Amino acid sequence: MVIEQPTKPSTGPVVGTPKNRGIRVVVAKQILSAVVGAIGTILAASVVIFVGLSFAPGDPVAQLLGGRSTDEARAAKRAELGLDDPVYQRYWDWLTSALHGDFGTSLTYRSDVTSLLGARIGTTLLLVVMAAVLVVVVGVGIGLLGGLNKRVRGLVAALIGLGIAVPSFVAASMLTGIFAVRLGWFPTFGSGQGLADSIWHLTLPSIALSIGFGAYVAQLSSAAVAEESEKEYVTTSRGRGVPMRYTVRAHVLRNAALPVLTASGLAVAGLVAGTVIVEQAFAVDGIGALLIQSVLSKDYTVVSAISLIIVIVFVVTTAIIDLVQLMLDPRERSAG
Repeated sequence: MVIEQPTKPSTGPVVGTPKNRGIRVVVAKQILSAVVGAIGTILAASVVIFVGLSFAPGDPVAQLLGGRSTDEARAAKRAELGLDDPVYQRYWDWLTSALHGDFGTSLTYRSDVTSLLGARIGTTLLLVVMAAVLVVVVGVGIGLLGGLNKRVRGLVAALIGLGIAVPSFVAASMLTGIFAVRLGWFPTFGSGQGLADSIWHLTLPSIALSIGFGAYVAQLSSAAVAEESEKEYVTTSRGRGVPMRYTVRAHVLRNAALPVLTASGLAVAGLVAGTVIVEQAFAVDGIGALLIQSVLSKDYTVVSAISLIIVIVFVVTTAIIDLVQLMLDPRERSAG
């Protein structure tokens, strides 16, 4: 008589089972779809940017040569710059060069566009990083306070509404008038020399840039946390005597993390476009201020390069957010 040994019960899916392989296939397909979608969006945006600037009013050659130039001189300059070629040919030449890091030559500064951007992108990057820290730390912090504490929820909602309603250029004017002109705590313009001096110069610009985006993050964070705090499992945990701080830390914050993450990621991506106004207001020598100057001077090679960079940052950030949601939320994988 053979006695069968009891088998140990399985505690979870075994690695390599059809279920796990199916999940990996779904994840791989969604990652590939996100990458292909991001590339397609960037290419479509590049077409819109280039074609839109090509048909924009104004003549960059006349702006470059001046109003007293002759028709023959303008025609020769257009032929030299290749502006008489068909739009599709100019787009293809620009795109192939951009893929190799060559965005052409600035019509205004008479220098390589890549060099112009390289000298200014560090300032913009530091400004965006400083503003992003303020957006995430202050925005999420205020949102958690409003979502968890009903007594201050009204005050938090009022502060959030005020932050959303104040445009960045108005915030820049107020901050400059109070903290730079009246109190003299910070400089009124410029980006400084060296890391410490640059941080000091960019403090007011980063605050002005982060107010609207921080209020947006705080609003969504407060709504997500408040919604989770009122669900049935929280009430059940309270009834069973589970400490509220444990329930908040282990369940409420975890379940509210996805919308908070999405809002924070979109806000950080939007900061790059927001630097256009803030850098101009504080005379910061970054790519945002360069974009404004290039639009005014009809320097379309610089405008197209900076516009494409802004689009790439936004699209890549959005794709990363989608992939992070896919990794953190099993429902996303099941939907796939």
